Amino acid sequence: MKNNKWASLYLVVVFILLYTPIAYLIFYSFNEAGTMNQFSGFTLEHYAALAEDTRLMIIALDTIRVALLSALLATTIGTLGAIGIYYSRRRETQNLLLGFNNILLVSPDVIIGASFLLLFTVVGFRLGFYSVLLSHIAFSIPIVVLMVLPRLEEMNENMITAAKDLGATNWQVLKEIILPNITPGILAGYFMAFTYSIDDFAVTFFVTGNGFATLSVEIYSRARQGVSLEINALSTVLFLVAFSLVAGYYFIQKQQRTRKLAHMDPTNHEKAVTP
Repeated sequence: MKNNKWASLYLVVVFILLYTPIAYLIFYSFNEAGTMNQFSGFTLEHYAALAEDTRLMIIALDTIRVALLSALLATTIGTLGAIGIYYSRRRETQNLLLGFNNILLVSPDVIIGASFLLLFTVVGFRLGFYSVLLSHIAFSIPIVVLMVLPRLEEMNENMITAAKDLGATNWQVLKEIILPNITPGILAGYFMAFTYSIDDFAVTFFVTGNGFATLSVEIYSRARQGVSLEINALSTVLFLVAFSLVAGYYFIQKQQRTRKLAHMDPTNHEKAVTP
């Protein structure tokens, strides 16, 4: 019991340290003084300035576009890759593929960004939207694999064996058994890839070109010129978007668990055998 209290206290301290800077940033986004030194009064002028900043709005839409596309493609490729790794016949091949996947996870973003820059330069690929998109897909795939693999390991293999014994094709097994069972992992991988794409700075900084930028690069460029509470307003909006995505994922997971429990409940009247 005493250990649980200390663990709870530790979690409270960690959350305070994590969320205090965010709360500080959001609070001063409403500061009338225009600085983060002293709060002089409440105003929405920084949000109005943000809405009127056409360049920043275009960059925000481009950032979301890259995040959505890269997360979707990375989730598709990563899910198929996780299935391929899981069903590798040789244990050595499986471990080798997992090793390559984990190397990308632990590699510094600077190294990955410099590698992509060198690759695009050598092949003559123009830096811009597509170079950023391809880079984000590449570094998001290992994250998706990491999210999907545990779900595959938890899956009951007897269902697949039974389906094949009944004459199901590989496509039917994938569609009707494997994908429904690993859907929570796929959703987790998608949201993680989306978040990583929006947050990424180091890789994007290397592969972005003239005429295209993401919010992380633009915020960095503006912050070097001085503190602007318009950036606070933008960061607040992004935080609320990220919070909404996490909340949506939580409710999806909760509904899925509720349906699963209802399906397993022997007292479920809809599944009760009637005479």
